[in-house]
Amino acid sequence: MRWKKLGLIYKPKNIGEYLHSHAANPLPVFLTDNIFRIFFCGRDTNNKSSVGFVDIDIVERKVVGHCQEPLLIYGNENSFYSHGISIGNVYKNGDKQYILFMGWQIKNIEHWRGDIGRIELINNSSLIINPEIPFMSVDEEDKVSLSYPWVMFHEGIYKMWYGSTLSWNSENGEMIHVIKYATSKDGEKWQKHGIAVPYETGGAQAFSKPCVIVDDKDYHMWYSYRSGTGEKYRIGYAHSKDGINWQRQHEAVGITVSNNGWDSEMICYPFVFDHAGKRYMLYNGNGYGKTGFGLAVLEYE
Repeated sequence: MRWKKLGLIYKPKNIGEYLHSHAANPLPVFLTDNIFRIFFCGRDTNNKSSVGFVDIDIVERKVVGHCQEPLLIYGNENSFYSHGISIGNVYKNGDKQYILFMGWQIKNIEHWRGDIGRIELINNSSLIINPEIPFMSVDEEDKVSLSYPWVMFHEGIYKMWYGSTLSWNSENGEMIHVIKYATSKDGEKWQKHGIAVPYETGGAQAFSKPCVIVDDKDYHMWYSYRSGTGEKYRIGYAHSKDGINWQRQHEAVGITVSNNGWDSEMICYPFVFDHAGKRYMLYNGNGYGKTGFGLAVLEYE
């Protein structure tokens, strides 16, 4: 496949105390015509993340509106999201819309801990944590830390791909953080099935933020990854026939860093979606979203 970059479409603005910088983890929700509400995670001066939005005409690539204050801020010091919220995707369960998110905690100077929480999205304009406790937490399967989830309802069940830390250190000093798979009949109780995308020390060992699309040509997944060789985040691609067993095909991803500019050091946090017969990708560049997010369109598979 080959992606054509359409450029930076949103550069972060200082929207008060909680959205001081960054526009990470762009999540598009269709509003009308060619306009999408793109939720994102901004940061305060202590690098704690909260959620805002910007409305963008995808075809014209123009901002047509944005929030005046955050829709959802990080929790108090005793909450599981005390140091930030990093959003995944929107999915439906009955008559409700939900967004699962990674809740950040930093309880010591060594490492963070992530749990998965759930946000209820109301009328595409209000966000409420529901429930206030972790929706999915560390356990015997995931003993260290969890991260960015992606959920869809497909073939009569809910399917989730999510991040899990196996180790903070490997022989090359990079963490091992993989993408795992879970299923649920009701979207509430989940059965975990272990690693979905195989990792390779020194090749692809630090994954984050999976994005999955199913079509008549099977399952497609995009994500951020680091190789462990000192290179910053790149966007990777994997393919699957069943959503359970995946094959990495990074050589076929069709997008990489630019020679200069806002996405010349890293590209990360992809969100792939279809609109008006075209397939688009929102993604972040340098500084984990500090420079904003851009748009690319798939030219051919």
